[in-house]
Amino acid sequence: MARPHILIVSPASARENNGNWQTASRWMRHLSAHAQVRVAQGWQAGERAPDLLIALHARRSAPALAAFAAAHPERPSLLVLTGTDLYRDIRTDNTARASLAHATAIVLLQPQGLDELAPSVRAKAHVIYQSAPPLRPARPRAASCDIAMIGHLREEKDPLTFMRAAALVTRPEVRLLHVGGALDPALGEAARKTQESTPRYRWLGALSHMPARRLLRRCRAMAICSRMEGGANVIIEAVMSGVPVLASDIGGNCGMLGEDYAGFFPPGDAAALARLIDRIAADERFRKTLLRQCAARRRLFAPGRERAMLLDLIDNLLLSNP
Repeated sequence: MARPHILIVSPASARENNGNWQTASRWMRHLSAHAQVRVAQGWQAGERAPDLLIALHARRSAPALAAFAAAHPERPSLLVLTGTDLYRDIRTDNTARASLAHATAIVLLQPQGLDELAPSVRAKAHVIYQSAPPLRPARPRAASCDIAMIGHLREEKDPLTFMRAAALVTRPEVRLLHVGGALDPALGEAARKTQESTPRYRWLGALSHMPARRLLRRCRAMAICSRMEGGANVIIEAVMSGVPVLASDIGGNCGMLGEDYAGFFPPGDAAALARLIDRIAADERFRKTLLRQCAARRRLFAPGRERAMLLDLIDNLLLSNP
C-alpha cells in the first residue's frame, strides 16, 4: 500500500530558523517513516495535491489552505495556530478567521489557547505540545551567571524589556546574552546601543539551532519576554536542558509552564525581570524551586509523546477522509 503524501506549508524557511521552521522540520522527521512528506512555502490549484495538507500560521498560510479546501474539499487539512494567530490575527484578520473554517482540524501548542477559540472551532482543536531531545545541562562557571534570551529581535518577542533589565540588574556576576537576528532594524540598533552602554549585556546576533542550544545549556537561566506566544519551543529546549525559565506572564507561557510557576514577571516590566535575575543569581533555593517546577513539565515535552499524538491525529484524519 502506497504511503500517504503529506505537504507541510510553512511560511518560514530553514534560512529564517524561527519557531515555524523548527515545527515544520521536526514534524517532517516525525512523519517521514509513515508518509511521503514535503515542506513548501505554499500550495495552489494545479499543483500535485497531497492526501493531507498541514498549514502553519492561519494568516500567512491562508492562501494555500483556502486554495486546497476549494480544489479538494474531500481531502483533510490541519492548521497549526501560532501566537500571533491566537492572540492577534484571528481577532482582527478575515483571512486568518477563514483559515479556522477551512481546516478539518486545528492544533494548539498549549492548552490555554483553547480559551481564544469560539466553541464551534474549539470542537475540532487538539493540543499537542512541541518537543526537544534532552541535553545534559552543563555546569555553569562559578564566577559568572549568564542569562540567555533566544529569539529574533521583533516586537512580539519584546527584546527591549531584556535590554532595559540589563541596566537594572545589580549582581556583578550577571551577564545577559541575547541571541537573535534583527528582523526589526530599530531593535537591532537598540541592541547595539545597549551593548555599548551596558557592559553586562551582549548581543550575539543570529546563531544556528545547535550552537544556540549549546549556549543555552551553559546558562544559569533563560528569559522569555514575549508579548504573545503560541507555545514557545525555546521554553521546551530550556526545560529539556535543565535550565530554569524566567517568563512573561502571558497565556502562551502559562500554558507551557503551568499557572503556579514561580518564575513569571508582568509583561514589559523590566524592573521585575531584573529582580528575578538578581534573585536567581543570589538564591540557589529559588533556582532549585524553578528547576523542580520545570522538571515536572519534562514529560509533556518528550519527543516520543509529540510523535505519538501527531501520528494518532494524522491517522484519524486520513481514515476519516480516505
